[in-house]
Amino acid sequence: MSENIRIGREGRVVTLTIAREDKKNALTQAMYGALADALLAYGESDNDRALVITGAGDMFTAGNDLKDFARGDREIEEPPVWRFLNAIRDCPKPVIAQVNGPAIGVGLTMLLHCDLVYAGRSATFSAPFVKLGVVPEAGSSVLLPAAVGMAMANDILLAGRVLDVEEALRAGLVARVFDDAALDAEVGRVAAAVAMAAPRAMRLSKALIRSGRDAVAEQMAREAKHFAAQLQGPEFAESVAAMAEKRLPDYG
Repeated sequence: MSENIRIGREGRVVTLTIAREDKKNALTQAMYGALADALLAYGESDNDRALVITGAGDMFTAGNDLKDFARGDREIEEPPVWRFLNAIRDCPKPVIAQVNGPAIGVGLTMLLHCDLVYAGRSATFSAPFVKLGVVPEAGSSVLLPAAVGMAMANDILLAGRVLDVEEALRAGLVARVFDDAALDAEVGRVAAAVAMAAPRAMRLSKALIRSGRDAVAEQMAREAKHFAAQLQGPEFAESVAAMAEKRLPDYG
């Protein structure tokens, strides 16, 4: 279990907090592993009925820790990041996102697998994969166009557009927006209500709602193959070097 993933419980509601504020809650492989383990345990629990994912401080997550990815073990058959993405995709019970600040990269794409997404006024949303020399993941190459339309998805994934919270609300990426100071309480109320619902009906309803997404797993596998190849290529190496040297990357 990673010390940077805090697990809290209140009644039948589990809260996972990404807590690495000194690094803008950037996710390491160890953190992905902890998130995957917690999601799997939640899915199997007889007691837990709702799960909330949020970030510590004023940041949801800055996405992948690029230095951690650069030195990661690529020989692992199922790296922790893919374990997490598969776990959040396949979780049989409600997953709620409480977006308390910028959601970057996987911080945005994981929302496409959450059942309920609520955000504070300070939230922003971006997916700078191409800028970093990698490709979209988490099924976002199909789920994002389906959610917001092809034109906006291309603006986000290819042109690097950053959405503010009102744009995200209009696009359908989030269900409701709350003042930052009220976000904890409002999401807590929703989570408590979800946890009180009939559990079998909730599982069946979630399965029915997602029944048209059978091809997502196949697309995620294709994305993972290209993502892994890019991690070993010169473009990702240049993005990491540019970050370390505090300059813009030069892709030639």
